[in-house]
Amino acid sequence: MNSQSMRSRFHAYRDENEWAAAVATIIADSLRERLQQSGQARILLSGGKTPEPVYRALSHAELDWCRVDVALVDERWLRPDDPDSNAHLIRDTLLQDRAAIAHFEPLTQSGRTLAASVRLANEHALRNPDIVVLGMGDDGHTASLFPRARDLEHALNASSDYVAIDATGCSGAGPWPMRISLTPAGLSKAPHRLLLIRGDHKRHVLDRALDGDDPRELPVRIAFTAPGTVLQVHWYP
Repeated sequence: MNSQSMRSRFHAYRDENEWAAAVATIIADSLRERLQQSGQARILLSGGKTPEPVYRALSHAELDWCRVDVALVDERWLRPDDPDSNAHLIRDTLLQDRAAIAHFEPLTQSGRTLAASVRLANEHALRNPDIVVLGMGDDGHTASLFPRARDLEHALNASSDYVAIDATGCSGAGPWPMRISLTPAGLSKAPHRLLLIRGDHKRHVLDRALDGDDPRELPVRIAFTAPGTVLQVHWYP
């Protein structure tokens, strides 16, 4: 077993329903424990289609949601009400039902510059996250850290929790090259770290990632190489 495998735990499920219910329960239990310990909890969430069923299941959890801060792992440089933004996804999936009263911190606001948005994100990040939920693209990116992005080296070595990313020319970024992203420094502060993936292809990408340690090739490697807790990988076919 290589050192990367030792820094992660792999959990497999039969189907989407079992996966979503189990992961939502794990997240809810972690939030509940944190609320009992300190009275406040903070969770950072990723966008994309993969985690949607988890967020919808989590929205029904019996928690004191008014004491939970919900923030983002990353965001496209879009208005927070844009249908393609991660903020819109979170509002449409998690911030419903019981979770509708949670405090939400989008990474962008109309009229705010990219630099100002990054500064505010780092101010909010002075409150350490309790849970970070990550995803992974087919190209091995996580958050908005894309292979060969021109700002990747800076992001990987940044001491701040969030940075601006220019992913121009990176196919995984689609039509939204300008981004705000969590860094390994920000990720390392969370005592709970989850990676949610589905399908055989992404499992193969994960296996490739576990066989090396260079995040410039596959940025998802920061999920298990960033200092701190063991990564919990949750997968279904």
